[in-house]
Amino acid sequence: MSNPQSATRNAWQVLKNYTQSDTPAPWDVIVVGGGITGAGILREAARMGLKALLVEQKDFAWGTSSRSSKMVHGGLRYIAQLDIKLTKHSVEERERLLREAPGLVERMGYLFTLRKGQFPGKLIFNGLLAVYDSLAGIKSHDYFDNRALEKRVPSIDTHDLKGASYYTDAVTDDARLVLRVLHAAIADGAQVCNYCRAESLLKDSLLKESLLKNGARVSGVRVVDEFSGESLELKAKVIVNATGAWVDHLRTQNSHTAEIRPLRGSHLVIPRSKIAIDDALTLFHPHDKRPVFIFPWEGATVIGTTDLDHTDDLNREPAITAAEVNYLLDAARLLFPNASLQESDVISSYAGVRPVISQDKSKDPSKESREHAVWVDPGFITVSGGKLTTFRLIARDVMQAASTMLDIHPKSMLAKKTERVLPTLTISAANFQALPYTGKDRAAWLERMLGRYGNDAQTIFSEAKESDTALIGDTQFTLAEVCWAAQNEWVEHLDDLLLRRTRLGNLLPEGGAGWLSSVRTQLQSALGWDDTRWDTEISRYTSIWNHAYSLPSRQMQKVAL
Repeated sequence: MSNPQSATRNAWQVLKNYTQSDTPAPWDVIVVGGGITGAGILREAARMGLKALLVEQKDFAWGTSSRSSKMVHGGLRYIAQLDIKLTKHSVEERERLLREAPGLVERMGYLFTLRKGQFPGKLIFNGLLAVYDSLAGIKSHDYFDNRALEKRVPSIDTHDLKGASYYTDAVTDDARLVLRVLHAAIADGAQVCNYCRAESLLKDSLLKESLLKNGARVSGVRVVDEFSGESLELKAKVIVNATGAWVDHLRTQNSHTAEIRPLRGSHLVIPRSKIAIDDALTLFHPHDKRPVFIFPWEGATVIGTTDLDHTDDLNREPAITAAEVNYLLDAARLLFPNASLQESDVISSYAGVRPVISQDKSKDPSKESREHAVWVDPGFITVSGGKLTTFRLIARDVMQAASTMLDIHPKSMLAKKTERVLPTLTISAANFQALPYTGKDRAAWLERMLGRYGNDAQTIFSEAKESDTALIGDTQFTLAEVCWAAQNEWVEHLDDLLLRRTRLGNLLPEGGAGWLSSVRTQLQSALGWDDTRWDTEISRYTSIWNHAYSLPSRQMQKVAL
């Protein structure tokens, strides 16, 4: 792999050289957007043998796909809405990901707390769970009375509770899932370039223009390198706009009205020592009866999420508000009053913007549909909405819509339906038996490494120093994998490394400021940064973390200093 400092710039140079060659053939598919939807589309296109490229204006998974609630779920709510087909598709995809990516997508128990006088009650909810399990082909649902609930969650306050219904869904590191899918696409011949902004669409007037919408066909996209400011015109048979909450930027250039309603979902990360749980707990918030989750993630505990209209600039990091902090803490205090949660207990926060397709923006945000939509124009496809779990199905819908533009018969894709999203591993935990490990559960940690990095896990640790394999703080991350990601995964900024390639910025106090000082030499070497670049990146990262991953009250304190 090339020097980490030039990885993205090398990708840009490859695009530049290709575009400036004598007779550059157009790409089959250019995907705009480096979240899970874009990554899934690239994966499907590459698997079909198409010449495919993905460009992302910031970093891969920078938007919603690194700031979700981390849940790979089947959509239990859709059963209540009698949308059995959607639920079945969702649980099938959940089970697929559990099979293909153990250690990255993991089954997790969910306890739906039942309060006195609450609807739905035990009988109705457990009836829904029986259908839910049946559609997935598993048997996991159960019911815990208060005594059993207190045994499973010793610190919970069961006052005014009737017990909890139990079922299983799954949890993941969303950003790492994006990276695994991108790596799979690249292995099949696709190309990617982050910090490459799609500025505008290119259009060709045709002899048959009277038959085409707007009298022209989209034939490519003009992209801008975020570092040099250079621009390129890239031609393609199909441009796919998969930019989530940002899709209207390109879509409105093709004479369409905006239909996306950006909704912000915010979360708090607290130490496991404050609320130690092994299952996700669901409760209806006392203020507005919205469901809120409290769940284990990466050795910490997460409280989320909110659901509010996001009116800020989409190109600025979204951030939690003081009202959202209080809202989430109030929910946790209801079930865990003895934890005495305070703002000072919060390690970090994060907020993501969900792309919701809306016809009525006055509608309650929580009642908006999370289904995806695909809009098709000549040479140009836009997709938005949907959820993390069904990214493969969304990608297949997009490729089916693109089939006529690519001269591919839609039925030719059906044989590929059962193919894996992530390739079968050629290594196993046995390859790491001699590796030192300082945590409690070695087997789970080894599975975690394989799930997160696939076959690259062996490379990460094959030449690592023993000191680099020690766990960092209370996390499950090691310096060895941080340095590998720095060298091999298109890291251009420190926030790429700490907030998406790893989650150390979410899990270490003050975003890992103290730890960064202790490993400066190793990271500078891995990243190829001199002292000036390091200081610049530290300043940038600190600013981003204070704004978008801290708390509003702490931001004010820092400004005052």
